[in-house]
Amino acid sequence: MSSAIVPPKDLGDSPGAPGEAPLTLDQAPPKTLGVLDQGAFWANLGVSLLGFSGAITLLNPLGDRPLSVVAALTAAVVGSLIGTAMVGLAAVPGAQTGAPAMVLLRGLFGARLSYVPTVLNIVQMLGWGAFELWVIATGAQAIFGDGVPYAVWVVAAGLVTVVLAIWPLGAVRVIRRFVTVGVVISMIWLTVALIRMGPPLAEGSWQAFAPAVDYVIALSVSWVPMAADFARHSRSSRAAFGGVVGGYTIAQVACLGLGIVALSLVGNDVNQVWSAFVAAPLGALFFGILVIRETDQSFANVYSTTMSLQNLMPRVDRRIISSGIGVLTIVIALGIDVNSYAAFLGLIGAVFVPMFGVLVVDYFLLGGRARWNTAQDAPSRWSMILPWVLGFAAWWLLAAPSSVSWWAAIWNGAREAIGFAPAPWMSAALGAFLVSGLVTLLLGRLRRPVRDR
Repeated sequence: MSSAIVPPKDLGDSPGAPGEAPLTLDQAPPKTLGVLDQGAFWANLGVSLLGFSGAITLLNPLGDRPLSVVAALTAAVVGSLIGTAMVGLAAVPGAQTGAPAMVLLRGLFGARLSYVPTVLNIVQMLGWGAFELWVIATGAQAIFGDGVPYAVWVVAAGLVTVVLAIWPLGAVRVIRRFVTVGVVISMIWLTVALIRMGPPLAEGSWQAFAPAVDYVIALSVSWVPMAADFARHSRSSRAAFGGVVGGYTIAQVACLGLGIVALSLVGNDVNQVWSAFVAAPLGALFFGILVIRETDQSFANVYSTTMSLQNLMPRVDRRIISSGIGVLTIVIALGIDVNSYAAFLGLIGAVFVPMFGVLVVDYFLLGGRARWNTAQDAPSRWSMILPWVLGFAAWWLLAAPSSVSWWAAIWNGAREAIGFAPAPWMSAALGAFLVSGLVTLLLGRLRRPVRDR
């Protein structure tokens, strides 16, 4: 793992230099990332070892009605296009205002109310970071065996993560120049090698297509709360949006497709999926490249957690925060339950898809861009909470039953109380987005005559 640590001189400028991300929110962000930087960065985020194993949820989101391979791949394309379009749109305000994601929410909810989604984002980013350290450690063990303890790999990956988070813009440039080429070659090699091994692609149906699309959307939308953290350094809104949609969509579809093939080789046993990669000719080498590259995922999560905390503590040096977050992420990863991954994704989608719907409508359709207030004393906008909460409720009324029994019982009871039964074609993600967006639009239209007077 130590080979992934790039010396500071190779990462670009020092942490406080003009070409690097500012240390506090009091400093203006440099606009140094072009479309190639953004595209390569998001393409790397789209390839995840969690995506390979998580393809089992794409294949069988309801647990008893598996999709056909064609249906699963179609769901991957549709869900990725919808989800990455959301992430791309979330990146645009960051490029235009220069504000990180949670600071942007001061303009949507007001400064104090923005602390609520900020805390939620910190929790989810800590979870994501821990999942990524787990995946790096277990991926390394799949290659080298159990000779090196899991905890050693977690700590090593965590240290690499902290170094990258301290030099974030330099890390993005290194990813574009060096890492992306290795990832592309590895993906192509592994795809060809696994297909030549003759995977038994079993038949299935299209019945669970909508829940599969929801899963892929949630997979993509999990990056919405951090999109502006990197887009604020983009040279243009077009570069920010294009980099996300172009880079992430292609990479995520390729990742999920490769995961489907690998799973079919091991009888859909998610615990053995990585052994399929290692067993391929030169598989250990190219899979090892993907394991090392996974540190860009943990780095992105730690850095965005730092940006979220700076919304609460704007004058604290981000290097101090990143170091502390890195240590905490390591501690969580040492005891994480990876079986909660799918439920974790559902919670992320339910919280951030409707919030994104509120943001898009208010910023792009109701003239919010002209009056967006990201100051520390931005007044509270309580009316924006209503569409967010209604969108959250819409998600769970439409979603497939949660694996958390008590939470599923609450929403089953709510459906029974209102006499509603979701049809198989209904999408929780699209439903939550439409409900939150339409309610926001309605509230904006109702307020407009008052403002016009």
